[in-house]
Amino acid sequence: MGIFSPRRYQAPFYPYSRAGESVGERAFTAFERVVKGALFSCRMCGNCILQETAFVCPMTCPKGLRNGLCGGATPEACEVDPTRPCTWYVIYERSEKLGREHKLLEINAPLDGARVGKETWLDVYRTWRKRGGPKPLDFFFNREKFNQEYEALFYEIRQPDWWQGDSDYHPPKYEEPVSLLEANLKSGAFTVTAEIAPPLTADTSSIAKKVDWLKDWVAAANFTDNASASARMGSLASSKICLDLGMEPVMQLQARDRTRVVIESDAMGASGLGIRNILCLTGDHHRFGPPPMSKPDQFDLDAVQMLWMLRRMRDEGVYIDGRKIKVPPVFFLGAAASPFGAPPKYEAIRAEKKVNAGAQFIQTQPIFDYNRFLEWLEALDKRNLLDKVYILAGLIPLKSARAAHFMAEDVPGVYIPPEYVKRMDEAGDKEGQQEVGVQIALEIIDKLKNTPGINGLHIMAVHWEQIVPRLLEEAGIPKPAIRSLSSAETPSEPAPISG
Repeated sequence: MGIFSPRRYQAPFYPYSRAGESVGERAFTAFERVVKGALFSCRMCGNCILQETAFVCPMTCPKGLRNGLCGGATPEACEVDPTRPCTWYVIYERSEKLGREHKLLEINAPLDGARVGKETWLDVYRTWRKRGGPKPLDFFFNREKFNQEYEALFYEIRQPDWWQGDSDYHPPKYEEPVSLLEANLKSGAFTVTAEIAPPLTADTSSIAKKVDWLKDWVAAANFTDNASASARMGSLASSKICLDLGMEPVMQLQARDRTRVVIESDAMGASGLGIRNILCLTGDHHRFGPPPMSKPDQFDLDAVQMLWMLRRMRDEGVYIDGRKIKVPPVFFLGAAASPFGAPPKYEAIRAEKKVNAGAQFIQTQPIFDYNRFLEWLEALDKRNLLDKVYILAGLIPLKSARAAHFMAEDVPGVYIPPEYVKRMDEAGDKEGQQEVGVQIALEIIDKLKNTPGINGLHIMAVHWEQIVPRLLEEAGIPKPAIRSLSSAETPSEPAPISG
């Protein structure tokens, strides 16, 4: 346990190669490891961002998240290891006390494998000598100059040339919509997406059946990417099948099982296949999958870093390693949000980082508590995000009392008010429970469709996709108005919502 940070979840890094290191450098690195380990539970990541995280080491997070908490974080404990606190809760709370919340908006770089395990203090000294500042005397006689040079020094150290992260908003460099989902959202119409779980087998008939149920009713369908660390047909393959069947997909792309190289490759391949919508996710931890568990290394990227990297591929035409892309990919980039995870003020920081990095639409976790959802929406509005990103509010129609209890008790980031659980318990047999679940969903839709700042719904009818048309018809939600990009002209007035 460090003095300023939670204890490490994994051991410190050691250099993959010591070629070129002098005996003195090795000794200094060992000394730095001991001191920083005692103070910060340091893992010697090679890119220290303690000044951005209120001097709490983010690498003590079991996922190694460097840009904020995950969707399963709670004030009580880490979702991966319940015996420890959530590192990012500690960071947010200390940043708030020190008045340093603004520091948390910078998009921090992923690790450089050539730097992990190596010293950083000597690197600071070398960079300081090269820059010629800040000068110690300025601390006493010209504090403003000292502070500016101090910030510039550490920015240069933590933001390598191949990353160049900042805390600014980066709107897309294109103007015309690149997907039907984007075109429908841009038109001002209340837009609906749905979710399809890829099959557990090589049989694609289930995708065809579910696409047939949904394609007239929703603008696009999400395909999950090995959710809960459990293997099934890949999101890329499922999305291509969906596209060939005449419905636009949203390909989910999670970082857990991929290096940055594979993420770039999969995203480029998706664009080449005509898949335009990509939802960028960090991914569930390995421990949530079935045994035997894969080696739980910390994630190479998080969702924020993935958004930053893919946006730069699209808008700047560069890979992360600096190679130029002659024909850049075409993406409409999305992110997930958890309105009922951390307090709204913390979730809003995370959302702002995703929007700044490149998220153009956000799909949320399921909403059952409307008033608490409004608190999250208000927190985003205070950060001026609602004019920069489309919000698709999440909805899960409850299919059974058992499902209601499972989500209420065991799914991080989901809150179901006790009265809904009670209604499901008292609904009677299977058909009765399904009907009550439909009525609860319709009540929630009725509130959401008239909420300013909401651009549509994302319906996650887990293994119950056939209920989606009924929900939308009874809720008075219009079918998607734009069916081809050639006719994607923005109407003067949004399509009306009946009811």
